Amino acid sequence: MACALLAMRGIQAQQLPSAEIQAIAQKAYDFAYPLVLMELTRRNTVRYAPLGDAQTNRFTQLREFPDDKFRQVIRPNADTLYSSAWLDLSKEPIVLHAGDTGGRYYMMQLMDAWTETISVPGKRTTGTGDNWFAIAGPGWKGELPARVHRIDCPTNVAWLLGRTQTNGVSDYPLVHKLQDGYVLMPLSRYPDGPAPLTKPPSQPDTRGFVRPPQEVERMSAREFFTLFAGLLVENPPHAGDGPMMAEIRKIGVVAGKFDPSALGTDGMKSIEQGAAAAAAHLNSLTGAVGEPGPTGWTGWSKLVGRYGTHYQARAEVARIGLGANPPEDAVYLHCRQDANGHALDGAHRYRMHFAKNEIPRVKAFWSVTVYSEDGYFTANALHRYAIGDRDPLKFNPDGSLDLYIQRESPGAEKESNWLPAPAGAFNLSFRLYWASQAILDGRWRPPAVANEP
Repeated sequence: MACALLAMRGIQAQQLPSAEIQAIAQKAYDFAYPLVLMELTRRNTVRYAPLGDAQTNRFTQLREFPDDKFRQVIRPNADTLYSSAWLDLSKEPIVLHAGDTGGRYYMMQLMDAWTETISVPGKRTTGTGDNWFAIAGPGWKGELPARVHRIDCPTNVAWLLGRTQTNGVSDYPLVHKLQDGYVLMPLSRYPDGPAPLTKPPSQPDTRGFVRPPQEVERMSAREFFTLFAGLLVENPPHAGDGPMMAEIRKIGVVAGKFDPSALGTDGMKSIEQGAAAAAAHLNSLTGAVGEPGPTGWTGWSKLVGRYGTHYQARAEVARIGLGANPPEDAVYLHCRQDANGHALDGAHRYRMHFAKNEIPRVKAFWSVTVYSEDGYFTANALHRYAIGDRDPLKFNPDGSLDLYIQRESPGAEKESNWLPAPAGAFNLSFRLYWASQAILDGRWRPPAVANEP
């Protein structure tokens, strides 16, 4: 019997040439990467949360903008305060109560374990009045109270990432009150609220913290696919993923188990080579933002947030911007060069000139943010990391607008329009929330960043 099994495995290994095994492993790595990265991000949140495991199904409220010392997330924003929660939907639905924001823009982006955006309750979709939502996991059957809107999630793990418009530091007190109106509770506790905490918050020891992308990077192919196979049990693939699941079974990946032994030692080496190639590509994207357009700004993909079977695109977005919004909620544009194609550098002075008809049209707000070469804020005298339409900008007599991006002040009369730049290389992000159709269609582009003499 043992000899027969070995013979069968030998035949299977011969049927799959090493190049094919390597190609399947490379595609499998891209397919699996978002699910693995999300899980490690979730684990880190719980591990370093003041409430530990009790943090699940509860919001973590970020009460301040990141500053120049913040290093937890690359390319943070200074537009919104976050309300983040990891949900466990395996036992029952989790109910979200969003209190009346009085017309204030907010969104509650719900992502499944594969980073797919499932729903985005908020001003654009459900208004700003008092609302109740029940987020149900796969296969849940039951009745909901009349005023509770059902949202179905195809996985038992979900990430709820809320953003509330914040118009500068002076706006914190109002936004904090709105954040306190966002409440999560199991359906069994509706409408009373979450159970009282059974242990007081503690200060977690963050020594040894490793960012989730680096954790994934350090994993061997066997560790990576073993974790992925285990996650498949509670987080099934999407309806269109059948062909990919059939492919990855050829290298031993099934829900609950990774067993490549039928491919032999050489087959495992081919899996390792394929996974290493995919990992190298993803890890090279830290600063990647695509090819510059006519004005030096990179575009965006309509796939962001909703990927279908575009697995490589899904993995790439997870690597460089986990939790990115779908374009109807936010468009992200990036720039690393001036109008002449030269890299942006704090040794120079720059100006962005918007003609009156070029000022971006959005239903929420827009901003330009400056980052150091490695994607973080840098210290400056104004503690200003972004500038946009919520700031007291000065417009020119003809209705046009100039933004000054440079290290030194452009002078007192222009400081309202000054975005301080760091010394050395830097880059910019343009965020447009609830953008107009002209922006979504690509008919509108930001002006070039001109190098001023």
